[in-house]
Amino acid sequence: MPKLYEIVEKQDLVPGMALFHVYAPMAAKNMKPGQFIILRVSANGERIPISISGWDAEKGTVRIIIMAAGRTSTEAVALKQGDCFQDVVGPLGEETHVEKLKGTAVVIGGGYGTGAVMPPARAMKAMGNRVVGIIGARSKDLVLLEKEMREVCDEVIVCTNDGSQGVKGFVTDGLAGLMEKEDVQWVLAVGPVPMMQAVGNMTKPKKVKTFVSLNAIMVDGTGMCGACRVTVGGKTKFACFHGPDFDAHEVNFEELMLRQKMFVTQEKIAMEKLQEVK
Repeated sequence: MPKLYEIVEKQDLVPGMALFHVYAPMAAKNMKPGQFIILRVSANGERIPISISGWDAEKGTVRIIIMAAGRTSTEAVALKQGDCFQDVVGPLGEETHVEKLKGTAVVIGGGYGTGAVMPPARAMKAMGNRVVGIIGARSKDLVLLEKEMREVCDEVIVCTNDGSQGVKGFVTDGLAGLMEKEDVQWVLAVGPVPMMQAVGNMTKPKKVKTFVSLNAIMVDGTGMCGACRVTVGGKTKFACFHGPDFDAHEVNFEELMLRQKMFVTQEKIAMEKLQEVK
């Protein structure tokens, strides 16, 4: 029997990014598509929100992807199989809205966001929908989880900035081509904020129902700290409590990006301290 929050399997995906299977039986038992967890690497560490790319209720494991962006995520990616996270809290947030459509459902993953769209893709397909996945990366060697995406989608479109695989350009280029051919009625985009904003701008004129996940701005994850305030439809929402998914056409992305930069100085100091420790 694994220890609580033990890393039972780790796979390095690309430099600075890894996939973990973590023993967290309570979370795995109750998880729904679109929900997330909050974890800590060590007792004195900060809490970080992590999207779920899958789970196994029988084995009691959750599958997560972590990209080394700040100090805590860098420490997490450095962990090895057999190591344990300090704690895992979840599932948190609301599950992704799924429904039976007459047209096509599209899930879009930018980098680490590819894992997060897989559970909703599986849920939409289980309802009898045609599901197309679009995944983006800078180049062919950075494309994530293509094989796994093909297992949960009817079709997968790969987009690379340099054209080394699939469509040359961004995920929006892949989406534009698809919307010319099919009746796209539902979109979920997860990844960097500029990418999600671009997807929302593309689908808004055609009134395509579009959702984006805003968990990157979270701190506490339970609605207590208020750090994840976002303006949606002119009203203040908490990304962790009311989300993480929101209507892309109503999110104030300019405000969101400003709020994301609030702790840049502190994060820089934290990374410098980490280098000193090493």
